[in-house]
Amino acid sequence: NVKGGERGSVVYRTPLASRYASPEMCFVFSDRYKFRTWRQLWLWLAEAEQTLGLPITDEQIQEMKSNLDNIDFKMAAEEEKQLRHDVMAHVHTFGHCCPKAAAIIHLGATSCYVGDNTDLIILRNAFDLLLPKLARVISRLADFAKERADLPTLGFTHFQPAQLTTVGKRCCLWIQDLCMDLQNLKRVRDDLRFRGVKGTTGTQASFLQLFEGDDQKVEQLDKMVTEKAGFKRAFIITGQTYTRKVDIEVLSVLASLGASVHKICTDIRLLANLKEMEEPFEKQQIGSSAMPYKRNPMRSERCCSLARHLMTLLMDPLQTASVQWFERTLDDSANRRICLAEAFLTADTILNTLQNVSEGLVVYPKVIERRIRQELPFMATESIIMAMVKAGGNRQDCHEKIRVLSQQAAAVVKQEGGDNDLIERIQADAYFSPIHSQLDHLLDPSSFTGRASQQVQRFLEEEVYPLLKPYESVMKVKAELCL
Repeated sequence: NVKGGERGSVVYRTPLASRYASPEMCFVFSDRYKFRTWRQLWLWLAEAEQTLGLPITDEQIQEMKSNLDNIDFKMAAEEEKQLRHDVMAHVHTFGHCCPKAAAIIHLGATSCYVGDNTDLIILRNAFDLLLPKLARVISRLADFAKERADLPTLGFTHFQPAQLTTVGKRCCLWIQDLCMDLQNLKRVRDDLRFRGVKGTTGTQASFLQLFEGDDQKVEQLDKMVTEKAGFKRAFIITGQTYTRKVDIEVLSVLASLGASVHKICTDIRLLANLKEMEEPFEKQQIGSSAMPYKRNPMRSERCCSLARHLMTLLMDPLQTASVQWFERTLDDSANRRICLAEAFLTADTILNTLQNVSEGLVVYPKVIERRIRQELPFMATESIIMAMVKAGGNRQDCHEKIRVLSQQAAAVVKQEGGDNDLIERIQADAYFSPIHSQLDHLLDPSSFTGRASQQVQRFLEEEVYPLLKPYESVMKVKAELCL
């Protein structure tokens, strides 16, 4: 009698549900929510059909309302085992507890009336869970970027030392990608259309027959149920299903989010190796079973691991949409049961985890400063040459002097493992005596970061904070890290 969701279970259950994703996202994709929504759709259909004149009684409507949550899952499973049809199994199960309404449940509808419309409701609700979580991640990172907008750090191109930037400016690179994801998720969420009341091949023939050829009533029925479900519009054209290109749009923006998170967490992992930045590390946390000194970036690694899975899921709806013959085939069903739920559960997990990371990022300015000291003398050579020319020196002579001294200093770093002593060599060379007093100013890291801090301020004020405004009411929620 061990349940699939319990620890130590003998039944496989996806780790996304049993280990990682939030309870609220798991509920949206649960059987209870799905089949309860089926019953709600049957109720909405009956209410609209009654309003438009079909012989459906108030007593039947009330009976359906009273039994929306009274789902006998055991009976439904037994019915499906016999009928090999999940929708009819639940029609019979609903009818069993609603004997007076049994005759009008699912009247005129096809399976996709409940199946596809429920999927669209679930997708909309899942987006509504993700959007504030993504906004919170952006908000936490914006706080981090603002606080460290002026902190110089060594920039990297090709993971080789490059010109300086600031810690806050680098964080804004992450934020900008996530802002694009927030806008894309909101766009796809708002673009979702209801399948509506369309019948077996999308022609609404069954409903036209029910209303004795009254085209206007069929249109009204479709509109009424769409409004009851909370959608602003429904597809005018469908086959038996809504076009599976919708699923491509949905998983495309989620996969793109996965790419953003993977890049961010890879950067954090690299910075952890450089000892410049770390994700939160709890007091009792163990980094390695063999090496007690280790502080592994396990949260960022988890994000990267799951983000790869999220990105690969996009291939499922791409292939499914491409092979939907004519008005529909059923080879989409089993695939969609897996990929749609897994995409949202995965996205939910990585956003919860990334929020936890972003709420506790630790920066080590002394390590950053030391690395700058190792590289900045080489970067400052152009400024030194310019200062010497202003003091009356010859540009070519100065260039050659610095070239020789730079190579000597590089040899100390690479061959002897010593510190970069270029500045000491310049200070010891009488040729550079005209600018010795200027060297501290010429080597001030803040003079090498350009407009980084101003860019951070403008970016946050003009692009980030306005985008986050609709989510202000949920910004205080802290992330709870699952196992």
